[in-house]
Amino acid sequence: MIPGARRIWLAALLSSALLAGCAAPPRATPGAGDEAVWYGRLALKVAADRPQSFAAGFELRGSAQAGELLLTSPLGQTLAQVTWSPAGAELRQGDTVTRRGNLDQLTTELTGTAVPVQALFDWLRGTGTEAAGWQADLAAFGDGRIQAQRRSPLPEAELRIIVRP
Repeated sequence: MIPGARRIWLAALLSSALLAGCAAPPRATPGAGDEAVWYGRLALKVAADRPQSFAAGFELRGSAQAGELLLTSPLGQTLAQVTWSPAGAELRQGDTVTRRGNLDQLTTELTGTAVPVQALFDWLRGTGTEAAGWQADLAAFGDGRIQAQRRSPLPEAELRIIVRP
């Protein structure tokens, strides 16, 4: 392949990957009670001694008490599956399974910070529930965007969510 054609092919491949990353199944309307399903993209940055950053597509279903989170790559491949219930929390990444007593323990171990699950479900419904150390910005909720920052306790963290209609 000649260099110019190779660049065009690479640009087309990257464009396809980026467009696939923007595609997501439609969001299901929250059902009766606490059961609901959301689709979109999320990004979490944790400013620890060793900063961490995560970004993925997601499918979230259930409630703060029991649910499932599926994380996917821009091309739709499953990166991880997290399930939780009053009995505990579990992360599956391929053949590797990590179990902890609850979702806070699991998210803290994996990301360096506990994600406020109860508040997160409320934020996804448009309710500005407070969570210790976290401040949610729902100003762009109508556009499907949620941003939350944690200032204390350290490490600081930022969570960005885009929910697809």
